[in-house]
Order: sequence, then structure tokens, then C-alpha cells
Amino acid sequence: MVQGTCCLALSPLAPKSDRMANPKHILLIIGGGIAAYKAAELIRLIRKSGMTVRCVLTESGAQFVTPMTLAALSGNEVHSTLWSLKDETEMGHIQLSREADLIVICPATANLLAKMAGGIADDLATTLLLATDTPVLAVPAMNVRMWQHAATQRNLSQLQADGIMVMPPDEGDMACGEFGPGRLPEPEAVLAKISSVLESTALTGTGLAQSELGPNPLDGQPAFAPDRHRPLRGKHVLVTAGPTHEPIDPVRYIANRSSGRQGFAIAAAAADAGAQVTLVAGPVHLPTPAGVMRIDVETAIEMEQAVHDALPADVAIMVAAVADWRTDSQAGQKIKKQGAAPAPLKLTENPDILAGLARHEQRPGLLIGFAAETEKIAEHAKAKLEKKSCDWIVANDVSGPVGESVMGGTDNSVHIVTRTGTEIWERLLKMEVARRLVAKISEELA
Repeated sequence: MVQGTCCLALSPLAPKSDRMANPKHILLIIGGGIAAYKAAELIRLIRKSGMTVRCVLTESGAQFVTPMTLAALSGNEVHSTLWSLKDETEMGHIQLSREADLIVICPATANLLAKMAGGIADDLATTLLLATDTPVLAVPAMNVRMWQHAATQRNLSQLQADGIMVMPPDEGDMACGEFGPGRLPEPEAVLAKISSVLESTALTGTGLAQSELGPNPLDGQPAFAPDRHRPLRGKHVLVTAGPTHEPIDPVRYIANRSSGRQGFAIAAAAADAGAQVTLVAGPVHLPTPAGVMRIDVETAIEMEQAVHDALPADVAIMVAAVADWRTDSQAGQKIKKQGAAPAPLKLTENPDILAGLARHEQRPGLLIGFAAETEKIAEHAKAKLEKKSCDWIVANDVSGPVGESVMGGTDNSVHIVTRTGTEIWERLLKMEVARRLVAKISEELA
């Protein structure tokens, strides 16, 4: 059994009842799989979002990440054994499990899921899971054949019947060389799920969202109070996200570095606020947010058509970084080099989806555009607001080298430019930008 050590002092948490006004506390259990390395980034994002986190590292998990790394990132001692004299004198496994607002198992391996389903408690992680009444979220990651195996699916069904929440894995290439479902979702997506679960827990008193609890017993009854927690219920929100790819020939295209993360975060936040959400996504590899209808497109022309087909909408948030130009005609074969001279490319402008939507006979009541700028952010955003005839512009500074720019990153800082003024939101996680923007939209529509 691996003993977790750390140079940081551990200060006991106050009881839950004394922490209602304080940040939420996450207990993160890290299982033994190659995806365990993503736990480090998840810890960073959790803390950056204002929550605290403590880690339980399984014996096999310690083969992939070290206790010292997790302790440095979390700012707390890492726990890995039942046989710590000090902790178990104080019934540490009981205290750990009951002081958390949410227990997250990430990655949740096939072995961990099987032990949980069978009620086995043979190490610290499984013992505290059996001893807790705190909501539990499992984020599985494993080989595609293991994920699809009848035993794993049977265990998942049992866990969900027991009230454990399960975040489905992504589909894609795996470290073992195979392709399919079983990849651990990106840390940003896991953080978004954690935030959604915590909100649902606060509203329902359980770890389940109302949609997971079954039919609402109040459906069909007269409204007796404003729906403060689902402020966009009954509204249709249309969101675009990601880049567009404009083909040059069968192997090349014009594109940009947009990751789609901000648009997907906004779609998720709108769905959490009760909206019916349509997400028109360019070519990105991101999981579809829960409760969102996704339409995948590649080019600007396809995106424009999908946006028009999705109308009418109460709100449209045009986050996508649409390519300004496309080639006049796509070559049917790969364009070959022609000596020292570059191959000529004749470009033509793509449709302006935002401006076209502003002129559309089914124009959304609230039309919001995004502006990716590298200088004079507020000035250019105000000019775009007038030129595009939209209601708000959300402008962000995308300057900076690859890896540090907003494009492709996890953070954003924005200027919200409206007809009445400008708000500046300093650097935040993209999910937090999304939540604040949806709250502002809700106030506007109230």
C-alpha cells in the first residue's frame, strides 16, 4: 500500500453546517489508469473556480501520478491508506467522506466501478465510498472493450440504481491504440459537470438533477412562485461554437485556432438554466453538453444554413469563429507544387452569419455576437455592435502565442459591450464566463 506524504499542514475542515457560506469542497478519488494524469489539471481548475479539493490516491493510481504532485496542486495532504494511525484514530475515512460536498472519482477504472457495485471496501477509497451519504460522481475511463463488456455495463446499471451519478466517457483514440468510447472527458468538461451537480444538489437536496429524478410531481400544477433556479425555462437559445474549415483541396483547408470551448460552455450553462438549447458546432472534438441538441457542420455556408434552420429562437449567441474567406472553388485533387511559385488561391468572402441574422425576419429577441480582437478591444467591439446591428458584443483579446492565447485555452477575459455601456470581466475560466453571461441574459429577459 502506498503511503501519501506531503510537506503541507492539514487543517481539519469545519462541519458542513458551518461552511454554508464558504466555497464548496470536493473530495477527488484518483484511480489507477493512464488518464490519471488529467487529474492534475482538474485539480487546478477546481481550485481556480473557487472550490477546495482534497485527494485520495489509490495504490494503482500512485503508479501514474505522485502524492507530492497532487498535494502541491491541491494545497492539502493526499490520503492513500487506511492504515494511518493519526487519521484512523480520528476515523479519518469517515470524516473525509462526510465533510465533502461532492465526491468525484476521476478516473473511475473498471476495477473501482466493480468494487463499488459489489460493496467491496478493501482500501481507503472503497471504504469511504461505502461509508458516505455524500453525492458521488464517477467519471469512467478505460479501454473500449472493457467499457463495452457486459460486466462493466451491469456494474454501471447497479451503481446508477444505487444513486451514483456517472459521466459518460468520450469517444476517440486511446493510449492503447484503439478507438471508441472510454476516453476520460477533458478536465474542463468534468469541471462543468461538477458545477452542474453541485447546483442540482443545492436545489433538490440530492446528488441528482430533476431530470434524473424522473417526472416532476409539480408538472401541470399552477405556478406559485417565480422559477428563480431555471430562469430560461421555456426559452430557445441558439449557440454557435468552434471554427469553420473552408476546403482548399481534398487535404487542405483554411481555419483558425478556435477550440469551441467557450461556446460549448455557454450551451451547457444555458441548458442548466432551463433553456432548450441548439448548438451549431464547427469541427471540434468536445463532448456534447447534457440536455443540448447538437448540429455538426464544417463550413461557414453550412453553419449559416443550420442557424437559419434552427429558428425561431429567443436568444442567439454567435460564439463561433467563422472563417472570413473561402476559396472561390475547391480543387478536386491535391494542389501540387509548381516550382518556386506558390499555388495561386482566389478567395471570396464567406456570408456574415451574425449580420444576416440581424436582418432575418425571424431575428431572435436578443442577438449576441462575439468578437475576437488583438488590439483596441472595446473600440472595435463598439464598431462591430453598430455594423452588425446586434444587441450585445462579447469581445475577447485573442493575441498571444499558441498555448497562451484565449483561443485553445481554458481561460477568457471579455468586454461585454451593449447599447448602454461596457462591462469588463477579468480573466476567468470559460465556464465561469458562460455562467455569468447566462445570468446576464436571464436578467435581460426577466
